[in-house]
Amino acid sequence: MDTQLFLRINELARATPWLHGVVVAYAAYGLVVFAALMLAGWWTARAQASVPKMAAALWTPLGMLLALGVNQPVADAVGEPRPYSALPGLLVLAGRSTDPAFPSDHAVMAGAVTAGLFLVHRRLAAIAGVAAILMAFSRVYIAAHYPGDVLAGLALGAAVILLGFLLVHRLLEWLVRLAQRSALRPVFTAAPGEASPRARP
Repeated sequence: MDTQLFLRINELARATPWLHGVVVAYAAYGLVVFAALMLAGWWTARAQASVPKMAAALWTPLGMLLALGVNQPVADAVGEPRPYSALPGLLVLAGRSTDPAFPSDHAVMAGAVTAGLFLVHRRLAAIAGVAAILMAFSRVYIAAHYPGDVLAGLALGAAVILLGFLLVHRLLEWLVRLAQRSALRPVFTAAPGEASPRARP
């Protein structure tokens, strides 16, 4: 089923040459969208002056990097070749690579950011979810991955973020509270600080 669905999407790519430029650009540079969403998550958490949400906003990029690190030995262990290395006669829009295909690094990143933003702000998470689906589809469309590669990547990224946050959220919240009592307070909250006893009238 995975191969059959991949071939159907490859046929769609052949039939839609007017989409090639947009999809190839997003498949390669859509990471910028997720970076902007993470920045928006931090800004939202800061505006809400919520310690748990700020902890989640800080964890999102850290957990994403952890998820990408976890993905490397998994991909090496599976060692699945790219579709264009296994199937003849494909339309290939991706730059060819010898890296393993399963799971997709791009999908791991997208799944991780989406799950992280779910802990911060549901509307941002919904936007990230749409962007993640588009990223997953684009990676298959350009023939860089099979559908199973991107689905596994989305699931792995989300799992690392959510399970990791369960383990580290108390530490991160403590660090956020500590930072809010320092000169770095404006970075972590938009709430005004309490006046010191001497400064009070």
